[in-house]
Formats: sequence, structure tokens, C-alpha cells
Amino acid sequence: MSAGKSQLLEHTSPSHWRTGFWSLIVTQFQGAFSENALKNLVIFVVFGLGLSETQKNELVPIVMLVFAMPFIIFSMAGGYFADRFSKRSVTIGTKIFEICSAVCALAGLALRNLPLEFTAIFLLDTQGAVFGPSKYGLLPEILPEQELSWGNGIIELGTFLAIISGTIASGFLSDTFRGRQQWSGVILITLAVFGTLTSLGISRVPVANPARKFHANFVTEVWREVQEARKDHVLWLALWGSTYFWFLAALLQPIIILYGKDVLHLSDTHNGFLQGALAIGIGVGSFAAGHLSGGKIEYGLIPLGALGLTVFSVALAASHLTFASVLVLLAFLGFFGGFFVVPIQALIEYRPEVERRGAMLATAGVLSFIGIGPVAAGAYYLLTVSLHLSAPSVFIIGSGLTLVATIGAVVLLPDSLLRFILWLATHSICRIRVEGRANIPERGGALFVANHMSFVDALLLTASTDRHIRFLMDRDFYERPAVHTFARVLRAIPVSPLQRPTETVKTLREVTNAIRNGEVICISEAGEMAPARESSAGESSPRKSMTSSLRQQILEAVDAPIVAVNVSGAPESLLRIDARRSSWKFPRRLLAPVTVSFVAALQSLNPANNLHTSPQSTR
Repeated sequence: MSAGKSQLLEHTSPSHWRTGFWSLIVTQFQGAFSENALKNLVIFVVFGLGLSETQKNELVPIVMLVFAMPFIIFSMAGGYFADRFSKRSVTIGTKIFEICSAVCALAGLALRNLPLEFTAIFLLDTQGAVFGPSKYGLLPEILPEQELSWGNGIIELGTFLAIISGTIASGFLSDTFRGRQQWSGVILITLAVFGTLTSLGISRVPVANPARKFHANFVTEVWREVQEARKDHVLWLALWGSTYFWFLAALLQPIIILYGKDVLHLSDTHNGFLQGALAIGIGVGSFAAGHLSGGKIEYGLIPLGALGLTVFSVALAASHLTFASVLVLLAFLGFFGGFFVVPIQALIEYRPEVERRGAMLATAGVLSFIGIGPVAAGAYYLLTVSLHLSAPSVFIIGSGLTLVATIGAVVLLPDSLLRFILWLATHSICRIRVEGRANIPERGGALFVANHMSFVDALLLTASTDRHIRFLMDRDFYERPAVHTFARVLRAIPVSPLQRPTETVKTLREVTNAIRNGEVICISEAGEMAPARESSAGESSPRKSMTSSLRQQILEAVDAPIVAVNVSGAPESLLRIDARRSSWKFPRRLLAPVTVSFVAALQSLNPANNLHTSPQSTR
């Protein structure tokens, strides 16, 4: 463990992380609330000028660009500040800057000066751009890893609740202070001061990278971080998944307004309810995704979220929908959007090294706002102005794009589909309880040694951690049709008790290289996963391995932590494979409790160590 990581752990002990976390949540909520209240208040002012429908349609892409540009220009600067200084200090500094932005808003509203009001929006968005990398970067530094997905769910829920309440508040401010909007400016200043005070309660965290240098050319810096992300296949896909989500959200937001006016013939107030339904759905879906992740980054939820986005986008294109049905469909669309974005955001936060986290989060922000701004604005103009497509047609196009993106993601990251299947199984067939999760090394190579290892044990072990695990597997078992597809997705290493010494050396080299490259390898105490055999009592049990010497060689050769694993209560009857046949059997009991226990990592690789573990020894 690096010195930086050790310092972070000292600052995030269980005794006080909750105070710092909830201070961050309140600070973030206030900032998002004020930003959306001012933006929508100014929109109300603009719409009150009596523009034609054509002018409004042509103005939408421009508004989208103006909103996104501060995030594109200043997010990398925010990443620099997040790495170079304490993220808590950066947060406090941005809140002080927000007070100045609110003063500018007060002046613009009091003088009824649109350029000054747009300047205030630009300044508030600049504050948000600089704050973003520190906001998301604080989560893994404040929260224990097992709470990270939960924390992301909370912050996304809070963000969308702030968007909803800010939008509603803007209408209230517009009506209440019509002709004297300076009072709205006073309220914004008061809120900015309150947010500054709550930011003082955020946990103190050390500087992640005090040697980092500032680069004024943010384009070059973004390109460098994108190239760095390409070295991590999962992080690379997460960056583009986040970009696509925000592009789709930015495209659909004005389309929903268009849908409400042209198809449902709604008033502006009822149109706001449609936006609120979508935002509530995203917030609730984000919270649910964090809760259902089970203390880990569950990227098996990504295909489920993408599938929901596809289905409900198509449903919105149906004819003769009522206002109530559209509200429900938009809420479900947002709900599955939350399932899609929470694990993606958690991956972007967690996978970069600590000293690069701020820069990578800033890069993710820039890419997302390129999707929100130029890409979504261009798509909106092309679809509505150039092609004259209706809102239902755009929903169809959005669903098609999502389907294509989902298929591409599954092809490029098949592990996500397997984890989705395992997530469904562990929430319907069995119920996993994980003990000793903190004993799993967060990064770097490791060797898991299980008390026994059947095919079902391997799937349950995979479902219990977000680290990818590669298993040693009997070659005959590996080639079985019922197993082969899953084994390839798991990137299992086939071995044979009859293999020649040269093949054993090759297997040993593959195992040691994989661990040296930061992967996790799992063997059983017998050596490798093998087919089950039927006992006299009719129960299946693992076949006795003939390669226990390979296990000893691995233990002697691997220079990495060893984690002893115990899986108890696994429904062995789910899959029964022996020398004669393969068969799937439904378990006799649904939601049967399964315990996966991880014993503290051992640094010694002496094969004389007693690695056998039992349920009693893991508590």
C-alpha cells in the first residue's frame, strides 16, 4: 500500500467519515439547487420577452453550448486543483467564488440586464466545473470502499433532487418577485453563504499530488488523460459510457419539452412536471443502484440500466399516451438511467490511482460536457431543425443508439453481462453475505486459495467482489459446453493432471505474470476447479484434484498477498456436471443464505502455511 493511500485511510476512519460525507452532500445540494434556480429563472425572463417558436427552437442549441462551455474549458483546471491541493480546501474556495457569482446575479436581476445575468450563469457553471473533480474525488477519500457505490447513489439522488427543487423554486421566484427580482439575488447570496459554512464540515484530506504542474492547454491535458485511461480497459469504457449517458440526457431534455408542447399540448407548469418525473426517476434509480450494489462497484447493473433506457424510450414513442402515462414512463426511463450511470461513475472514481484521480475525473467531466454541449446541441439541431423529426421519432432514435451502445459494451466487456446474470441470481436464487471484504487487496495482484471450488462456488465468489478473478480449471471441465462460455468470460486458466512438465511451467508462468500485472488468481486447496461427482447420498462434491503439486509451485513462485476463502451454503444442485452428463437443476430453496468469507491476507508464501479456513475461523 502506497504512503498516499495510507494517509487517506488515516483520514477516513469509521469514527468520523459520516460527518464529512453528509457535509459534502449538503454543500453539493445547495450548489446544484442555486445553479438550477438561477438558470431556469433567467430562462423564464428570456421567455417573457415574447420570442417566436422558431427563434426559441434555434436558441436551444446555443443555450446548451453556453451551459456546457465552462465545464469544457475549466474542468481540467478543477482536476489540477483537486490533485495539487486538498479537495476540501478547493471546495471551500469554490463556495467563496459562488458568493461572488451570486452578487453578479443580484446586479443583473436588479438592473434587468440580460448580459449580466448570462455572465452570472457562466460564473456559476465555472464554479461547478472547478468543484466537480473535488466533489467526486472526495467520495473515495472520505468513504470506505464498500460504501462507495452507496455514496454515489446518495450524491446522484441529492443532485437530481436539487435539480427538481431548483427548477420548481425558479418558477416560484419568477412569480413571487416579478418586477423586483433583486430579492431572488438576495436569496441566492444567502444560499451561497450557507453552502460555504457547510463546506467547512467536510473531512480534512491530504494533498493527493503536491508535485503536479499546471498545464494551461487543457486540450493537450485531456488527450493525455484519455490515453492514460486506455491502459485500463474498464476505465476506458466507463469514460465513454458516462459521456454517452449525459449526451442522451441533454438531448432528451429539450425533446421532452417539445413533446409536451407539440404532442400533449401542455402548459409550461405541466411541462415542468415531466422534467421532474425524469429527474426523480434518475435520483431514485441512483439511490437504488447504490443500495443494490451490495457494498461493491456492481457494474453488472450497467446492462440492466441500458436495457431499461432502450425499452422505455421506445414506449414513449407510442401514440395516444396520456399525461399520467408519460409521467410514469419518464420516471422509469430516469430510474434505469440511474442504474446505468451510478456504477459507471463509481468506476471512474475508483479505478484511477490516487495521484491521478482528480485529473481523470476532470477528463470525464470534459468528455461528458462535450456530449452535453456540442454533440447534443448538434444532434438536436440536425434532428429537429434540419430533418424536422417529431419528438416521438427522436425517442425511437435514442432507443436505437442505446441498444447499439449496449451491444457494443457487452462485446467489449463481456464480464458486465456475466455480472448482470450473477446479480439477478444473487437477488433471486440465493442471498450472499460477505465477511472480511476489507481483507481483499484493493489493487495489485493477489492469490485466493479457496477451501473447495466447484463451478457454482466460482460464480458466487465472482459475485461477492468487484475484482475480476481468474480461476484454475480442469481442462476437461473447461471444455464442457455448459461451462465453456462462462469459463472464457472469466478468463479461466485450463490445466490438466496429465499435462507435461513443459505445460506445467507454461501454466505457472501465466499465473505469476497475471498476478504481477495486478490480476487476482484463485485456486482451491486441491489445486484447480474440477467437475463434480455424485456421492452415495446423491449430493455433488468436487472431484479430488490430481495436481496438488501445482498448487505448491504456485505458492512458492507468486510474490503477492494470499487470501484464504471459504464459501459455505452454496446451492450445489444448481449445476451438476460429472463424467457422464451435465444438467441444470433448480434449487430446492429460494434466497438460501450463502456466506463468502475472506481471511486476512498473508504476506508469506511458505507452502507450509495452513490456509484451510472454516466458517468459524472467518468470523
